Amino acid sequence: MNDPLVTAYQAREAQYAALRDAALAHTTQLIGEAGLKIHNITGRLKRPESLADKLRRKPGRYRTLEDVTDLVAVRVITYFESDVAAVSRLLEAHHEINWEHSVDKSMMHDPDRFGYMGVHYVVRVPHLVKQFVPHVTEPPQHYEVQIRSILQHAWAEIEHDLGYKSREAVPREVQRRFYRLAGLLEMADEEFMALDRLSRDYAETLPERVRDEPDSVFIDAQSIKHLLGVSPVRDLDEAVAAALGVPLLTRWPDPERPQRLATLLHYVGVHSVGGLLGELRRGRADILDFATRLLPRLPEAWLPAGGVRPGTALVNHALLRACANPSLNPQEIITALDMSGVLSAQQLVDSVLDAYAGVIGAAGPDPRHT
Repeated sequence: MNDPLVTAYQAREAQYAALRDAALAHTTQLIGEAGLKIHNITGRLKRPESLADKLRRKPGRYRTLEDVTDLVAVRVITYFESDVAAVSRLLEAHHEINWEHSVDKSMMHDPDRFGYMGVHYVVRVPHLVKQFVPHVTEPPQHYEVQIRSILQHAWAEIEHDLGYKSREAVPREVQRRFYRLAGLLEMADEEFMALDRLSRDYAETLPERVRDEPDSVFIDAQSIKHLLGVSPVRDLDEAVAAALGVPLLTRWPDPERPQRLATLLHYVGVHSVGGLLGELRRGRADILDFATRLLPRLPEAWLPAGGVRPGTALVNHALLRACANPSLNPQEIITALDMSGVLSAQQLVDSVLDAYAGVIGAAGPDPRHT
């Protein structure tokens, strides 16, 4: 590595590393403030040996380090191909783009080739970034931002690992398999985008469907998330909290709770929103009675939080159903509620059955007791 540009780059590597870190922080902040949901953002500094290889492959093309526009790169990996365009528009709005050296690779491939269809921007270093780079006589002026979807990234990494840097490098015997894989990846990208749209449409129509045709709505994480904020679930949760003299923790941060509640309800045989709502209305008094008997017996399971969490009514309803069916396995309930390590299976079983006996006035012991 005797090229003078490589030597100059090695002497200023700390400055380029500072630029990488500042550019990464700046891009992360922009995307976060825009509310865009992406997979990850990383920064990359070109290795001196990679620069030497680039200079050897393209002799005479680069006269100064400023001519090498990819010494510093920020890579944005999105979940969906459609998000690549959203990130691209955001960067264009907040940066001065060097269009001569920027490229949208989706415009470069033949229609029968998926290839690496990401976007490369060479951007001028913004003032917000420049202030974090050590002052030198000739500070770096540009860095690269690469934007890809997860599948485009996978293609690019595998293609690079195989050593195929261009279409002409692919042996003719291998090209057909590349084309077949290209079609599969393009279909996968489109299907993932379709799934994302369907998921968002499902969430948007849930309130109306729960109101008008609840029997057609399946119990899942999204429907439970909606139910936690409306009657009768919310009303019954508030009644349990009031009976115990504690607050209902409506802002409790637990994104996995709806899924756990859905799993629990499925286990005890509740599968439709309509069926659940009917049972909650008919069994309101028993659920409230059961909860106020059970929860004081298990303070370690909920009291450290300072109140009861949304969905408490659903948990107690499911436990009531489990009590009525001796064939159900208590360990499955502990797993669904994520209570492993908090209470032993037998502690939970004994406390639940005692509370259940109080509700129904049972005289004989349940075989699941210790």
